[in-house]
Amino acid sequence: MSYVVYIVECNDGTYYTGYTNNIQKRLEEHNSGNGARYTSGRYPVLLMYSETCDSQGAALRREWEIKKLSRRKKEMLIKKGNKARKSS
Repeated sequence: MSYVVYIVECNDGTYYTGYTNNIQKRLEEHNSGNGARYTSGRYPVLLMYSETCDSQGAALRREWEIKKLSRRKKEMLIKKGNKARKSS
């Protein structure tokens, strides 16, 4: 089973980072107000970035790394990820 680490932008412009094994279901949960305490009052959310990990442990570690980044570094990660998707 693979896991996805993701960054969503909330309707107030803030970022939320999480991980899941079903990104579509998780986005639906966030956008219904049932995803996470942080996003419950800040939906709808928009998926800004995602990356796949081979294990839950790897996803948890990567989520923690991303959560420690400054907003500026998260924006750079999002921009880099979006460029990679466009060139694929």
